Amino acid sequence: MKLFTRVSLFLTCLAAPLHAGDTLVQVSTIDALIKGIYDGGVSFGDLKKVGDFGIGTLDDLNGEMLALDGEFLQVTSDGKVHPIADNVETPFAAVTFFKEDKGFQMEPSKTVAELQAAVDAKAGSPNLFYAVKITGTFATMSLRSVPKQKQPYPPLPEVVKAQARFELKEVKGTLVGFRCPPFVKGVNVPGYHFHFISEDKQTGGHVLECALTSGTASVDVLENLKLLLPGDKAFLDADFSTHDEKSVEAVEKLKK
Repeated sequence: MKLFTRVSLFLTCLAAPLHAGDTLVQVSTIDALIKGIYDGGVSFGDLKKVGDFGIGTLDDLNGEMLALDGEFLQVTSDGKVHPIADNVETPFAAVTFFKEDKGFQMEPSKTVAELQAAVDAKAGSPNLFYAVKITGTFATMSLRSVPKQKQPYPPLPEVVKAQARFELKEVKGTLVGFRCPPFVKGVNVPGYHFHFISEDKQTGGHVLECALTSGTASVDVLENLKLLLPGDKAFLDADFSTHDEKSVEAVEKLKK
């Protein structure tokens, strides 16, 4: 297992008590992933101790990961879903113990931007973190996953050029993700980042676009962020003095 350094950053709303469900626990940073730092450092067995809901990837960037109701799942580049063993490691993940603070019915939306705007109207301040779960029927769903990489690792913008795309129609399932505040550039993706799992758990992936027919949303307000930073040579020697926002937009934001 690679060495990880635990660094706690408490972005605290003093009006609310601190408890496990109010904390987003994150492994590494989005800038590290963009630069091709894909070696796992935290096992999923350990990750389960700090969250039961979240998104991320696996060692060697082997597909997309999501956690829902305590079940951690991998979507490989062929679109298939697999349970993740506790000894498998992750180079990047964000998890929390999901506890609903707000729940509401979703109106139909033709695009993911419309869906996000509907959640924005209900969620609250843009300066906190939110875990967002949307379960429903989707008229269309555009997904991606990425293939396992070999060293020397290419940067993520190069990897996504070979990403696998999956186009679904009239599918039931759940969006699992987070809305992060603008000031986390370099640490996480500002705005929304969703992964999807079908109701039958046969397919899923990173969400590029979707159209919601009907569904319900649950939101968990997260006042705290805890970072688990890598302590391996690739991370410690990397140059993070600049932030490549265009690369993040290209590979992680909800775009085709």
